Amino acid sequence: MQCHEVDYEVFGDDMQIVEVELDPGEKVIAEAGAMNYLEDGIDFESRMGDGARPSGGIMNSLLNVGKRVLTGESIFLTHFTNNGQGKKRVAFAAPYPGKIIPVNMAEIGGELICQKDAFLCAAFGTTTGIAFQKKLGVGFFGGEGFILQRLNGDGMAFIHVGGTVIKRELAAGETLRVDTGCLAAMDGSVGYDIERAGNLKSMVFGGEGLFLATLKGPGTVWLQSLPFSRLADRIMRAAMPGGSKGEGSVLGGLGDMFGDR
Repeated sequence: MQCHEVDYEVFGDDMQIVEVELDPGEKVIAEAGAMNYLEDGIDFESRMGDGARPSGGIMNSLLNVGKRVLTGESIFLTHFTNNGQGKKRVAFAAPYPGKIIPVNMAEIGGELICQKDAFLCAAFGTTTGIAFQKKLGVGFFGGEGFILQRLNGDGMAFIHVGGTVIKRELAAGETLRVDTGCLAAMDGSVGYDIERAGNLKSMVFGGEGLFLATLKGPGTVWLQSLPFSRLADRIMRAAMPGGSKGEGSVLGGLGDMFGDR
């Protein structure tokens, strides 16, 4: 299915909103609860799945539900349709501080692989699914587990990442090593694996984790400076009695044993 052609505008800096403009009859799909505001004439409905395969029947709907459960998302997507006269706009808000990344799927080969909670909204016709990491090492130590989110289509898709975003274009054979949590998204042509983070001393005391993600071109990679899991961990540490101590290595928790009493 060819995706609907939508126009858009991104507002804000650290807590961004993307405003999508729909012609009469056009539709956009979004994560449940992502909508911020919408103009009169736009109707919305919650549905199981992305709706790109309406003739798939009940089994196809159940399969889509199962995929979304595995990625930790709501089993419903919200479909917004312009049933009014003239152009209408609907806006979607980022769930935490970071950046909204507009991706023209047609320009990256029609496939985008991203972290499980990155998807925000997309033009109708975009399919949402899962991407299994078949290698055991990647699954156990790759930061996002066996399951990543896969988007397919030829229209606009919008994902959200934490902190500042860096876009890197990898040439054929070019390799980039990344902290596993900082990998936000990549196109389908990028190879993905993990490797040990230096020697044993570096792994234990270096504070960079035990493994790094190894990305191999060609393709496009989007990196985030502040994964939500890292932000949540810092908040939890600060909320504990005595605050946060000894961050940066696997031995950091020992500091809490000798904190103020």
